[in-house]
Amino acid sequence: MTRSPEDYVYTYILRCADGSYYAGITRGSLEDRVARHNAGNFGGYTASRRPVVLVWQQEFQRLTDAIAAERQVKGWSRAKKEALIRGDFDLLHTLARYRARAIRDERRCVLRGSTSSP
Repeated sequence: MTRSPEDYVYTYILRCADGSYYAGITRGSLEDRVARHNAGNFGGYTASRRPVVLVWQQEFQRLTDAIAAERQVKGWSRAKKEALIRGDFDLLHTLARYRARAIRDERRCVLRGSTSSP
């Protein structure tokens, strides 16, 4: 069975003219979506940061999976996004472990009533 363009769902990252990153999702043509960002059709984040360039994409079969991936990426640090864009999965894993350890350490400080690092 042949898939139509509407069957494609993508999570993507754009690099904006100011160097920031924007993560989004789309159904259908990713090229059309990027063109619409560059045309200023969306009044949000990218409207004042054009032109934008597609730097990463992942295709999904289900919209819910694409939405989950977008939410995850939006919560990532710049370093993690750049590791993903480069395909540096070893660094991505290291950064995830570093973040998890930092959160645990911060929670310990809060539980002890301290605001300084352990």
